[in-house]
Amino acid sequence: MVEFETLKAEEVKFGKNNFIEVARKKAIGESISKEFVAISRGFYLSDGTKKWKSSITLPDEEDKRKQIATLINDL
Repeated sequence: MVEFETLKAEEVKFGKNNFIEVARKKAIGESISKEFVAISRGFYLSDGTKKWKSSITLPDEEDKRKQIATLINDL
């Protein structure tokens, strides 16, 4: 069984009640411990709790993250 721990998370709010969360997470299992970056889109329910729609995981290698950031900035 693998458990996930959120090490750090930041949100960008947009629209009426939508957000994008960028988080550094850690997957912990019997024989694995690996960090990664997750980008998730979600929204707030009427009671203020978060509901997620979709997510993507990015590699932890710095050069790959920089390449992805450059592609996004150049769009």
